[in-house]
Amino acid sequence: MAAGTPLLEVRNLRKTYARHGEAGRRVVLDDVSLTISPGDVVCLIGSSGSGKSTLLRCLDLLEPIDDGVIEFQGREISDPLVRPQEVRRDIGMVFQAYNLFPHLSVLDNCTLAPRKVHGVPAAAAKERAHELLDRFGLGEHVAKHPDQLSGGQQQRVALVRALCTDPALLLLDEITAALDPELVGEVLDIVRSLAEAGTTMVLATHEMSFAREVASHVCFLDAGRIAEEGPPAQVLGAPTQARTREFLRRVLPQ
Repeated sequence: MAAGTPLLEVRNLRKTYARHGEAGRRVVLDDVSLTISPGDVVCLIGSSGSGKSTLLRCLDLLEPIDDGVIEFQGREISDPLVRPQEVRRDIGMVFQAYNLFPHLSVLDNCTLAPRKVHGVPAAAAKERAHELLDRFGLGEHVAKHPDQLSGGQQQRVALVRALCTDPALLLLDEITAALDPELVGEVLDIVRSLAEAGTTMVLATHEMSFAREVASHVCFLDAGRIAEEGPPAQVLGAPTQARTREFLRRVLPQ
């Protein structure tokens, strides 16, 4: 990329779904534009159904878009001729439901993509996986299968798996939503450390205090549109839009 080029740029993105049993289509994302520079940590906030997860899936080319442009590393990736698997070589995505392969060990889950997609030699892939698993307190679990781990441990493994390919961009979709409250902190600690290390991330989250602490930029989505965006101190502390204020009154402790 040329110096100063955004890592990711979204312009006027529109996404619709067919309505089950009804005529017409339901608009899920409407005229969404977003610019992300290397090192940014962008938190997407909003009610369930506001479009946060769909936006992340569009960025990872898991969902086709109806209109608009997505550029990544200076290249338009929303072009139908682009091969999604090539784009995903540089994007890591972590889902709410972990999505670990149940028949593989922790170590094999983490080395599969580097070996099969990136062509990394097995020894080098294992060395990198061991390094990250040790770093995040999972070194003693390398031979276990996912069903032998707690939810927090599984989500940490999912994060390590994404990091094993050294992605330029990390997408995190409500990664603490399925966890018991006492396990949320251990996962957020990893994300915090990644932010401090300069990892570029876009994450959908309901953790407002975490967004205030870690984000460089917060986007409030409402009915598929970015209703307000800016630094966390402004969006979370002094929002200008009535819909943002209403949402924060519901989710922030009084």
